[in-house]
Amino acid sequence: MHPALSVIVFTTASGAGYGLLALLGILAPLGFLPAGSGFGFAATALALAAIAGGLLSSTLHLGHPERAWRAMSQWRSSWLSREGLFAILTFVPAGLFAAVWVLGGSISGILGLLSAVGAAATVYATAMIYASLKPVQRWNNGWVAPNYLAMAAMTGGLWLHLVCRLFGWASTPVAVIAIAATLLALLLKLGYWRFIDGSSAASTPESATGLGSIGKVRLLEAPHTSENYLLEEMGFRIARKHATALRRIAVLGGFVLPLLLTLIAALADGPAGALAAILAAPAASAGMLVERWLFFAEARHTVMLYYGAAVA
Repeated sequence: MHPALSVIVFTTASGAGYGLLALLGILAPLGFLPAGSGFGFAATALALAAIAGGLLSSTLHLGHPERAWRAMSQWRSSWLSREGLFAILTFVPAGLFAAVWVLGGSISGILGLLSAVGAAATVYATAMIYASLKPVQRWNNGWVAPNYLAMAAMTGGLWLHLVCRLFGWASTPVAVIAIAATLLALLLKLGYWRFIDGSSAASTPESATGLGSIGKVRLLEAPHTSENYLLEEMGFRIARKHATALRRIAVLGGFVLPLLLTLIAALADGPAGALAAILAAPAASAGMLVERWLFFAEARHTVMLYYGAAVA
């Protein structure tokens, strides 16, 4: 599949924003975070800005962004519509949660919980947009949704840890959550890659045409004599050696480096620990951009069987 920059930025930024919002909604009412309005403003503003920026980025992939609101009309059958509705509905408790914290000086447990539930539901709906597509075997599996949720928790936790250290709050629970979420996300990502590398093709030219009983099916003539939308969007290919190299970059930059930096931040006091925490979150987000690019680039659509692909 052709990796669209707008969708890559959307899923990366909104995932981190929703992960941060969910952790704020849970940890702040429990007293694990600074209760001051300054911290509340910085943390909630960062979360909502990442979410809003990601959502705005997603509209750039549409032919008519001004019609984006129509996508929510099919919520009964479309995960894309459900994602849009969850995103909008989550802004209500999230905005109130931030306002009560920053302007009222108190932290609402109910609004925090509603914000966390809405954030998790939105990330899950985003994952299901891809996991529900049966023509794309590398998305239509049980690994996609857990990966999206874990990576949202990871990036959200790392950004929360960064904000805490900027405010001089060396919170052990936040550091532990960030480390645990990073380890979980890494294990799930490795499991996903192992699954797509080891699973057999869901479709072949024989199964797609129903002519397998006759013998092997081969392409005699291409359906089109020139490039078209399907070839541009669905026929994107990445060389195996490039995919391997990019996987290593994603693992080292997106998971291993942030994990090591967070461990240093948790064990070191003073400027060294703060610097490590400040570096961990941007490193993870940069690694997630590579990981998300691969998520699209490695996907194969069944329609390419009609253009000569051997498997899909």
